[in-house]
Amino acid sequence: MAWSIPIGAVKGTIIRVHFTFLLFLVWIAVTHYAQGGRDAAVQGVIFIVLLFLCVLLHEFGHVLAARRYGVQTPDITLLPIGGVARLERIPEEPSQELIIALAGPAVNLMIAAVLYLALGGFLPRESMELQNPGVSLLARLVSVNIFLAIFNLIPAFPMDGGRVLRAILAYRMGYSRGTQIAATVGQVLAFGLALLGLIGNPLLIFIAIFVYLGAASEAHAVQMRQVSRGLLVSDAMITRFEILTPSSRVEDAVQYLIQTTQHEFPVVDGAGHLRGVLTRDDMIRALRERGPDAPAVEVMRSDVPVIHHRLPLDDALRLMQDGRLPAIGVVNSEAHLVGLVTPENVAEMMMILAANPKRFVRMPWQRISSS
Repeated sequence: MAWSIPIGAVKGTIIRVHFTFLLFLVWIAVTHYAQGGRDAAVQGVIFIVLLFLCVLLHEFGHVLAARRYGVQTPDITLLPIGGVARLERIPEEPSQELIIALAGPAVNLMIAAVLYLALGGFLPRESMELQNPGVSLLARLVSVNIFLAIFNLIPAFPMDGGRVLRAILAYRMGYSRGTQIAATVGQVLAFGLALLGLIGNPLLIFIAIFVYLGAASEAHAVQMRQVSRGLLVSDAMITRFEILTPSSRVEDAVQYLIQTTQHEFPVVDGAGHLRGVLTRDDMIRALRERGPDAPAVEVMRSDVPVIHHRLPLDDALRLMQDGRLPAIGVVNSEAHLVGLVTPENVAEMMMILAANPKRFVRMPWQRISSS
């Protein structure tokens, strides 16, 4: 995730802290200092750090459950609104997704139970007053872990409850239909939260936006996986596009940008191998900072992977989504560039299949032009 700082790793899962979380800690310290001085600021920061340690353990509950089914987790990112564990894939077996989704809230309930026992089996009524420094730190942590478990079970993506709902629906309706219904439920709940935010706590509006976008994103991702099933990379790749050479300048790409509808320009060497991709955004930035004579190879993205044209399209989509890439190079058995897969052309293919789902129309793109 952009703007995040890696702070460690546990068995291959990188732990990242988003910079907004650091700003959140500063805000907590300042507001508590204004109310009660240095001691209040220190206590406020300690409580938030411990709270997010519980959030981190919640996410590792998902990680450990996912590993049971062979699903790896590249990273976990801590945000002011919670944590996000990025699974390399979501199991489409309902029972597996159900266990993975419930593992996080189960960890919070276990933490609450252990702390409750440490308090001698007594929880003061004031424990829900999270901002009250007069309430025991352990008591507040018990209450907040119970709240996290309940809140995450709200049936709305991207919360765990949305995945629980989808898993239950998938038992009877299938994965795709279950996702559509669960996403719709999540978006309806998002509108409800937004309305409550307008008449009450404005923070609910922010949460509503997060829930609405998360539900829409999940539905779109599942739709893309369903569309790509059974298709090869060659079915969706673009084969008519302009290319740049290692000697090309940014000005050369600018001319192609004006003359065509292309936004991503592969840089290909004399052997036909992909060196990188110059995107429209990189091009504009280079024009502003270095001028039109800047070499394309110095401002291109060199982290663009390549994939064989006979591999499943789903592999390319996963690469593109995980790396948030503008394009993926498609190569033949000699590692020569023969096509590109971009989010735009995948979206166009989805529209074609939506209009005619019974058969796939192969586009007659045959030529690769070069500069």
